[in-house]
Amino acid sequence: MKIAELLNKTAIRSRFHRLLSHRAVKIVGSLLVVYLIVAYSVMPLLWEEYTHHRPRFENQPTLTHTGAGIPGDPLNIGAAASETTLKRAMLDAGWYPADPLTLRSCVDIAADTVLRRTYDEAPVSNLFLFGRREDLAFEKPVGHDPRRRHHVRFWKVPQADLSGRPVWIGAVTFDERVGLSHTTGQITHHISGDIDAERDSLVADLHRTPYLRDNYLVPGFQPKLEGRNGGGDQWHTDGNLAVVILQ
Repeated sequence: MKIAELLNKTAIRSRFHRLLSHRAVKIVGSLLVVYLIVAYSVMPLLWEEYTHHRPRFENQPTLTHTGAGIPGDPLNIGAAASETTLKRAMLDAGWYPADPLTLRSCVDIAADTVLRRTYDEAPVSNLFLFGRREDLAFEKPVGHDPRRRHHVRFWKVPQADLSGRPVWIGAVTFDERVGLSHTTGQITHHISGDIDAERDSLVADLHRTPYLRDNYLVPGFQPKLEGRNGGGDQWHTDGNLAVVILQ
């Protein structure tokens, strides 16, 4: 091969390598710019929206208490919604507001229990959180037997979320029978121990309404995975708190 041809091919290869190096620098530079935009502009905005959209439940109590100070039902459901929206969503999901606990309502539920008559708005006993009894209570009857029902109590959390929406925390359980309390001997409903099934069932009911915007789990919310409530009933959980965002 002639020297001139060899030098020409060498020059071509050199220019080709320089071109590749130049393109590689441009690609790396472009990727670096994209990284900086995503990491320092886009992601902070997304996380800010995320934290405003999803309320935080750290440092919240995890158990209710009876009027006598006995540990009650564990908390396993949270919500971000106005009171009106929460009520409308629960009604649309097939849950009825519970009647206030009065002498008359107690007599009514006792009679309906004996006669096995439906009492959709039967009262629930009071439990306490933040130094007060529940703000809202709902129940979902099972057939015509008032001894068996799904029920939930909600308390309004003192602090709103970052978007200014009211935040609620509650305890949802299933009453499977009526009997005597194992702690006080009083007549009471005894709950099923699987409180996670009730938590998930309520979220599923809300999924069937037009009000549910988002839902997620707060892992490790319950530090204890088993215990007994105020009536002495055993319960167990995976420790997660289910949270619903209602619009």
